[in-house]
Amino acid sequence: MLEYVKLILQKVSFDLRLFEKELRKSIANYLAPDEIQSLKKWCYENYGSREFSTVFDDCFSLNPAN
Repeated sequence: MLEYVKLILQKVSFDLRLFEKELRKSIANYLAPDEIQSLKKWCYENYGSREFSTVFDDCFSLNPAN
């Protein structure tokens, strides 16, 4: 499931609001805690230098697996 989530996020990365919506949905509904940690690392590595970092801070701080 993690690879599928990454694929979706790549496809919607043109729109920050859509990206955030898909990220939140994935964290809440589809991924196990260890997958969330992997996704967090992947997100910061691939999109962390852009305006996405604020979204990541918000999304991943709400997750109890962090």
